[in-house]
Amino acid sequence: SKKKGLNFEEKRARMMEIFFETKDVFQLKDLEKIAPKEKGITSMSVKEILQSLVDDGMVDTDRIGTSNYFWAFPSKALHARKRKLEEVESQFAESSQKKEALQKSIEKSKIGREDTAERAALLKELAALRQKKEQLKKEIDKYRECDPDVVEEMRQTNQVAKEAANRWTDNIFAIKSWAKRKFGFEESRIDKCFGIPEDLDYID
Repeated sequence: SKKKGLNFEEKRARMMEIFFETKDVFQLKDLEKIAPKEKGITSMSVKEILQSLVDDGMVDTDRIGTSNYFWAFPSKALHARKRKLEEVESQFAESSQKKEALQKSIEKSKIGREDTAERAALLKELAALRQKKEQLKKEIDKYRECDPDVVEEMRQTNQVAKEAANRWTDNIFAIKSWAKRKFGFEESRIDKCFGIPEDLDYID
């Protein structure tokens, strides 16, 4: 059967093994020869794998003259893992504190809300009162037209509308009069052209 190739993480792990086992410093060309032979990593992927390890701070690199050198020692990796572990533990402790505080807040909020017969009766009474309030509001809305303030507001609104209508009527009569003088149009013709009712008049 066909041998399954290494995935990206497996290649990274095997590349690190080269550094840890030899504790040596390498150039890229050295690793491109060693990795395929000893770790089954294709030479074409060595550069990509190596760069990913450098980007993650797992492999150190430096340029000396015209060449780049790469190295990684177990002691540094151990320190990096310790730092990571400390970071994770700190995050875990912080999350635990938040969880505990939230749990206390939840427990505190439950005080007075226990499912007792008295609370159930009060909730039922509250629901009935809310329903009664809605009914009363509807009743008030029915008689709103009889409210003196509402009646006065309607009267003022009607007065404003009446004055506006009479202003427009006045304007129409003025335009009709001007058209008759200017062009000699008959009034009936003007009314017909502009859709003006024959019985148009001011509102009393």
